[in-house]
Order: sequence, then C-alpha cells, then structure tokens
Amino acid sequence: MLRKLGFYVDIVSDGEEALAAWKAKKYDVILMDCHMPLMDGLQATRNIRSQEESGHTPILALTADVMTDRKAECLEAGMDGFMSKPIRMDELKKELLTHIQ
Repeated sequence: MLRKLGFYVDIVSDGEEALAAWKAKKYDVILMDCHMPLMDGLQATRNIRSQEESGHTPILALTADVMTDRKAECLEAGMDGFMSKPIRMDELKKELLTHIQ
C-alpha cells in the first residue's frame, strides 16, 4: 500500500533493526508494529524518542491488538498515531497526510 501511495519503503524484522535503521537514515515517518521480536515497537519507540536530538520523526503504531488500553500505551511510549489492522488504503493515506509535513 505504501508503494502504491508513492512512498519508498524500508522493511525491518524487529525493534532492534528498526532502531538501527532510524539511526542510519532519516525517515519521513515510521510505521511501527507493536509486536515484534527482540524489542517490541513500544520499546523501540521509547529508544528513538530518548535519542532524538534534532527533529521529530512521526511514529505510527500498527497493531492487531484491539484492547482499549493499547492506544494509550502507544501514545504514552511516544507514538504519534495509531492504526488497527487490517489497515485500509484510505485510512493509511489519511493518517500519513496528518503526520508528514
């Protein structure tokens, strides 16, 4: 879906790779899965936020978890937005346009 919207995409397998990718390259937005091996998306987001020196990278949570407190946990960890799976193209586009300058 991101490619169809005209975005270049990097894909990582876990939170540690997400953190390493963020350190190596500037991103317009990060779509962060909440449930990943080695380091979950919440901890990866906390690590990014604690290491940001200049600028702010929007991080959007992606989760299949429909627990009512999941959104609050994601926002508390420093994420800027929240999307529940399955994700629809129109919802994704709207959320991205909200956070990308």
